[in-house]
Amino acid sequence: MENKIINIESNIKSLKIWKNNISIKPIDGGLTNQNFLVTDGDKKYFARIGKDIQEHLIFRTNEISASKAASLAGIAPKLIFAGEGIIIFEYIKSITFNSELVIQKIDKIIKLIKNIHDEIPNFISGDPPLFWVFHVVKNYVNFLKNNNSPYLNLLNELVDKSSQLNKLASPYDIVFCHNDFLPANFIENKSKIWVVDWEYAGFNTPLFDLGGLASNNNFTYEQEIYLLENYNEKKVDDEYLAKYFAIKCASLLRETMWSMVSEITSKIDFNYKEYTNENLSKFNDEFNKLKS
Repeated sequence: MENKIINIESNIKSLKIWKNNISIKPIDGGLTNQNFLVTDGDKKYFARIGKDIQEHLIFRTNEISASKAASLAGIAPKLIFAGEGIIIFEYIKSITFNSELVIQKIDKIIKLIKNIHDEIPNFISGDPPLFWVFHVVKNYVNFLKNNNSPYLNLLNELVDKSSQLNKLASPYDIVFCHNDFLPANFIENKSKIWVVDWEYAGFNTPLFDLGGLASNNNFTYEQEIYLLENYNEKKVDDEYLAKYFAIKCASLLRETMWSMVSEITSKIDFNYKEYTNENLSKFNDEFNKLKS
């Protein structure tokens, strides 16, 4: 691992964008990438390193496209450089959100989510990145079957439930989504909130972002209604709520299967089995509510 970091640091130093001899410091965190703080004279930068991860449908060309667009829209930190397996952002000294802060700042976050959905498509060029949760689930199922997952006995049931959710939630509106609203993907400095980590970003239903935000941050039912009504700027009816809760459920299924796959593939020191069980329990609870 130490040799790998040395090689990464050497690659960062070889970039032609630096004006001085740089210093590089690893930043903890990141389950699908490695992050570094780069100091170049009196300026600091955030380096994000990662290769394609096909089993998770992470393709860095899509991440770069989304990151560029989010940067141009003023939603992500300024993008300085993007190349194969590496993105350099302007470093923003900031606080990283937790769930409590997400709830506390929910009005600003709702406005930010609407900007993501409405503004980023104006800055996307080339092939549009896509993220369709029901395809992601099928892709994970195939991977788990082909790699002798310990969860093989659950897969047929999960596929059937996914199909039910797809029918419940359709037809769909499509916007540009971030698709990974974990609390740590919101940062704030000087009263401005930024969104980071665009590796799953792509066109999707807005309900996925809204449901993911709620489930990742443990919203109460009342907080969910507040989120939905303020996002839509009107009262929401039972039909809309049924679609929302179906997609929220699908986002939990996707997170569960992401963890199932990571149990097989990831070399990061993280308790994926516990995370799988936690999300599977949340998924089953939400699915059962749909049927009650």
